[in-house]
Amino acid sequence: MLGGASLSQGALTTHPSAEESRTDESRTDESRTDKPNIIFIFADDQAFSTIHALGNEEIMTPALDRLVHEGVTFTHAYNMGAWNGAVCMASRAMMITGRSLWRAHALDKPLAAGKHHEETWPKLMQAAGYNTYMSGKWHVAAPAPQLFMHTAHIRPGMPKDVAEGYHRPKHENDKGWQPWEKQFGGFWEGGTHWSEVLRHDALSFLEEAASQEAPFFMYLAFNAAHDPRQSPKEYVEKYPLDNISVPENFMAAYPFKEAMGSGKALRDEQLAPFPRTAYAVKVHRQEYYAIITHMDEQIRHIMEALDRNGQKDNTYIFFTADHGLACGEHGLLGKQNMFDHSIRVPFMVVGPELAKGKKIDADIYLQDVMASSLELAGIKKPSYVEFNSLLSLAKGETSRSPYEAIYGAYIDSQRMIRKDGFKLIVYPAIDKVLLYHVEKDAKELHNLADKQPYKKKVKQLFKALMQLQKEMEDSLDLNPLYKKL
Repeated sequence: MLGGASLSQGALTTHPSAEESRTDESRTDESRTDKPNIIFIFADDQAFSTIHALGNEEIMTPALDRLVHEGVTFTHAYNMGAWNGAVCMASRAMMITGRSLWRAHALDKPLAAGKHHEETWPKLMQAAGYNTYMSGKWHVAAPAPQLFMHTAHIRPGMPKDVAEGYHRPKHENDKGWQPWEKQFGGFWEGGTHWSEVLRHDALSFLEEAASQEAPFFMYLAFNAAHDPRQSPKEYVEKYPLDNISVPENFMAAYPFKEAMGSGKALRDEQLAPFPRTAYAVKVHRQEYYAIITHMDEQIRHIMEALDRNGQKDNTYIFFTADHGLACGEHGLLGKQNMFDHSIRVPFMVVGPELAKGKKIDADIYLQDVMASSLELAGIKKPSYVEFNSLLSLAKGETSRSPYEAIYGAYIDSQRMIRKDGFKLIVYPAIDKVLLYHVEKDAKELHNLADKQPYKKKVKQLFKALMQLQKEMEDSLDLNPLYKKL
């Protein structure tokens, strides 16, 4: 399990400029000859179920399929949760700092004030001799240019939205919003789709890096597939509505949406009309698939550039997303819930010495990518980094998850534990407990909490959840509800 590491109070020190770093004599040949390049590709709002090679026959993702076929896929990767509705902020803060949810939250203000920068992922990589680069979505308290040697086109948490993008479509003739129309701005702000800008940034950096001796760490963060889910018309037309299915766990309305903090007032949930209709859900899924396929095309160009530049043989590529997304499942449109569609993400790694087409079902956190890259770079994991390297799992040296259980939380309205093939979800505001046998009920359709044969399992998991809360410094008191059980 994650340990209870304390936060150190190291002061910010001044680093040489990027140009000075390239000629720094302290970068010996030993520090740069056998270190692999590391590329981290990060999607936004992409659920684990949106990759063709992993079982979704409706979506087209040839580049991501290539990562699946050429590397190792962790099929059960999770985000831990969030302290506010912008779930991506917490996810990224945990990944950059290596801290678990509530300790990452405690570090937000110090990071913004210029403290603890030397403890962050990119600074650790730079100290090990890496040329560090970032482009795309950031959404972390510390400004990206203070952590990376090179940055380009730093984007906000989401593209600017407009009123036309909400509560739609109301009916089949509601055409007030079209994803390819550029007058709404959003991903089209600046004239070129933001996913395409990120691809151009990546190709420019790769070309430059090919002529340099230092290994590189490249952090590429797509805003896709976040709303407003815009993409060129030809990508939307790849997905006729007749070919898109309504999810098996579709609901017109989730009965506990208000109690869990994902009700009608939540911005994400306002994207489609209430109650949900099959037609509206199909339109949103059409646009969701289209923007993912468009992003996939940009990733194809990046992978082909590695082939051309001769960099692939010494490069590890990690791909994951900050969290998943509900797109009609359980009557929801956002990610502020503890169902797998919203907390579980794709996670692939391709690189030298890794098996091809291997799938690992051990439960992990997506934030394990940081510790994994540190090990690849030959960096001893600092004591404050609570997540774990996945390399021993990826190489087949072990099959055991580094975690006894997966913890989840959303503000003070939801708590979750996944353990032993079951998932327990708690809604404290209404003293509601849900239990799913997720190994047998992957769509989380059948709540077993009130069934007599599962009463003991509920208590076991609830007790384990409260133990995890202590380890995570989670201050929400669930004892009154536990006693009622």
